[in-house]
Amino acid sequence: MLKKIIDRPVLATVISLILVILGVIGLSQLAVTRFPDISPPTVMVSGSYPGGNSETVIRSVVTPLEEQINGVEDMQYIKSTASNDGTFSISVIFKQGVNPDQAAVNVQNRVQQATPILPQEVIRMGLTTSKQQNSMIMMFNIYTEDNSKYDEVFLQNYSNINLIPQIKRVKGVGQAQVFGAKDYSMRIWLNPQKMSSYGLLPVDISSAIADHSLEAAPGKLGEESKAALEYVIRYKGKKNKPEEYENIVVKNNGTNIIRLKDVARVEFGSISYSGNNLVNGKNGVTVGIMQTRLKLKYLRHWMSYRNLFHQA
Repeated sequence: MLKKIIDRPVLATVISLILVILGVIGLSQLAVTRFPDISPPTVMVSGSYPGGNSETVIRSVVTPLEEQINGVEDMQYIKSTASNDGTFSISVIFKQGVNPDQAAVNVQNRVQQATPILPQEVIRMGLTTSKQQNSMIMMFNIYTEDNSKYDEVFLQNYSNINLIPQIKRVKGVGQAQVFGAKDYSMRIWLNPQKMSSYGLLPVDISSAIADHSLEAAPGKLGEESKAALEYVIRYKGKKNKPEEYENIVVKNNGTNIIRLKDVARVEFGSISYSGNNLVNGKNGVTVGIMQTRLKLKYLRHWMSYRNLFHQA
């Protein structure tokens, strides 16, 4: 064959031209991705069960969710984690090339099917469905030089207000999460001896708080009447100070009124005290950033975080 090509240069030229033409045709027809996906799309479902341990969370929350999510279109496999602080997460990994937006919608529809059989505390806290990768692309710490001036709860609240919203707007970021102290919350520390003497149970306290601290739409006065003015009723809404919670009536016998401050201690603190975060001995919090799905073109966005942090 080689001898024929050497003896017949015209034939060799024709074969070369045919190969070039076929290559050009193939190059124009084949799909070429400039920035290909380097990891499969992942959708994460997360939430919390206040007061529940890992075994309770798996049995009453994670298992029902997995049963409904399992088998969603183009799913490869599913994995979940649960902690003793009541938090849980379910990662659904899809096939390469699947549209992550459509995958998140499909998972959200499956989560809605499981909502009726989940505990009310979990539904009240809310379930979050987001498209993101499990690995973190970046972690950084925020700390104070003076421990007596700022505590972990303040730093966590500062991060949620000033940093997290800006980070989430960066293209390619799937989730930004603050580790360490939890957010602000009204803490009700019950006194078992006093509650027993008054014949009260924890459910009585939670019911009284729910009845006296809620958001409502009171409506209007003077609508469809002959009055010259129409008045919009303003309702104070949920209580936001410890003194307001202390005066909530939890039991009324007609002659003896029992208020919350009689059986409990109220303080404005953290929603959880299960962990403590320090940075070189200073009060601090850790922020983790997870990407939606890792593409080569997103790698250049991570360098912009430094400028973002300096501005914040």
